[in-house]
Amino acid sequence: MSDSPDVFEVHLRWGDMDALAHINNVQIARLFEQSRVEAFNRWFGDGRKGIHLLVARQEIEYRAILHYTVEPVRIICSISAIGRASFEFGYELVDPKGTVCAIAETTVVTMDRDGKPTPIPDTVRAILEEHQGPPAAFRRRSGNPE
Repeated sequence: MSDSPDVFEVHLRWGDMDALAHINNVQIARLFEQSRVEAFNRWFGDGRKGIHLLVARQEIEYRAILHYTVEPVRIICSISAIGRASFEFGYELVDPKGTVCAIAETTVVTMDRDGKPTPIPDTVRAILEEHQGPPAAFRRRSGNPE
C-alpha cells in the first residue's frame, strides 16, 4: 500500500483478462469498487459500521488499454463532490508504467436502515471533506461517435 491515504495498490487477477488479452471493462469497475471499499475502511476504521451506503450512479471513461501485470496498479481515490445526502468518489486507475488507463466517478447515497436517503452525518462529512479532490476530468462527448 502507498503511504498516501488516497492511493490504493491493487493486484490484478489472471482471470480479469478477457478474450482480447486485456483487463475486461467489468473488472475495471470492480477495481474501482475495491478501492472505494478500502478507502472507506481506511478513512473511517471502526466508525464505518453504521454508515449505510447505496451506489446510485457510476461513470467510467477508459483512456488506455490495461494489460495484465503482476505489479499492482494504483488507484488514486478522492471525494469529488459532497451534497446533502450523497457524495461522489473520483478515481484514476494508473498502470505500473504511469499510464492513466481509466477515470471514474461513483455517486453514493447515505441511507437509513429502512433504505431511505438520509443526510450525511456531520462526523462523516468532516472526514469526507479531508479527502476532497477535483472531479474526474472526463472528456466532453460530442454526441457523434467516431
